[in-house]
Order: sequence, then C-alpha cells, then structure tokens
Amino acid sequence: MTVWNPWHGCTKISPGCYHCYVYRRDAEFGRNASVVTKTSSFNLPVRKNRAKEYKVQPEDGLVLTCFTSDFFHPDADGWRPEAWAMMKERPDLQFYFVTKRPQRFFEGLPADWGGGYENVTVCCTCENQKMTDIRLPVFLELPIRHREIIHEPMLEQINIEKYLEKYHDSIDRVSIGGESGEDARELDYAWVLDTYLQCVKYDVPFSFHQTGFHFRKGGKLYKIPRKDQHDQAKKAGLDYIPASRQ
Repeated sequence: MTVWNPWHGCTKISPGCYHCYVYRRDAEFGRNASVVTKTSSFNLPVRKNRAKEYKVQPEDGLVLTCFTSDFFHPDADGWRPEAWAMMKERPDLQFYFVTKRPQRFFEGLPADWGGGYENVTVCCTCENQKMTDIRLPVFLELPIRHREIIHEPMLEQINIEKYLEKYHDSIDRVSIGGESGEDARELDYAWVLDTYLQCVKYDVPFSFHQTGFHFRKGGKLYKIPRKDQHDQAKKAGLDYIPASRQ
C-alpha cells in the first residue's frame, strides 16, 4: 500500500469533520490543518530512480490518495489538473480517494475523463442521513467508473435503500467505520448491521472496516484501542461480496 498526499490540510464542512484526525495530528505539531498546502510528495507517482524507473510500482499496492485533505477542496483547484495527469500517466497503479465534496467533481476534470479512468476509485463519505441525502444524489450521477459509499464516522442509523435500489450496479462497495480519538462519538453495531442487511438485499458489496474508539454492541459501550479497531470490525464477519461480483 502506498500513501500519496499531493496536498495537505482541509476545511471542516459537516458534522463528520468535527473530530478530524488531520486536525488532531496537526495540533500535536503546532500546525494549522485548515491551511491547504502543496506537499513535497506532490509528484510521488511519477518520480523515478537513477535507472529512470518509477519508484512506486504496482506491487506496492493501492495508492491511498489525498487522505490528509479533500481531493476536491477549492484551494487545490490549481493543482488538481496535474494530479489527474499523473494518474493518467500511471495506468498500472490503482488510485483511491475519499471526498465530502462531490458537487465540485467537475472542477479541473480532464477533458478525456469520459466515463472515468479505469485506475481511479472515487469514494463519497456520508456520516448521517442529512449528508447522505445531500451528497449521494450528486455523487451517484457522476461519470465515475469505480465508486464507493463510505459512512465514516457513522454517527447514526442511515437508510440508503433508495440509492442501492437505483444504483446497485454502479456501486463497488459500501463500507462503515467509526471515529477514533478520545473524543470520538460512538458507533452502534445495530447501525452497522442495518446497513449490511440493506446491501445484502440489493447485492452490493459491504465492508465493516473499523469500530472506532467508542463502540456499542448489545447495550454495552466498549473502548477499543486504535490498534485493535480494524481487527475487531473484521471479527464481526459482516464483509459481503455477492456471488455475481466474485
């Protein structure tokens, strides 16, 4: 797995942002996370070694892109075309990023995008029902070849049945994660299970990837250390891949 953060910093725009890990980490180093800056690793995907070979190779795994910002943040409009160009130059790599700003998708979009680049997965994160009903009607109509829905941090039970019913063939996966940090809001297992059942009903792949720090199950609230949050989520056994997608 490779992490590529072409720019760093973001602006809080909805409840899911309140305890953002980027702000928490930057505060530890005395940095202002609300200032968006181009990073020293901006051109990471196309860097080459002395033998003129790309430093990042396909075997290095999925390229997690822009995980300390939002790829569609307005302050990055001037850099985004070059970022898209690097993704196009590296069709041998798989780029994966998450956004809360699907309405800005067309800002700086490449002229040859068409229905989407095969090597790019765009994910939209929706933390509650309100943000779901604002973002998904936009996101699910965008010309994207590979797309996922993420509820992280999931802050309440969310109904996405009407979206799954209409767009199930164009959704690669729905996944859920809780919030980390001492001030994390709780994730209730009942919400996770409800979304899992919605996905099974419409044959959409599902993944429960992280419990978060405060995790409620069976009426009991657990505090899950950061190092165990992924493993505990996997132990729930809710990951689902329909036979038609295998």
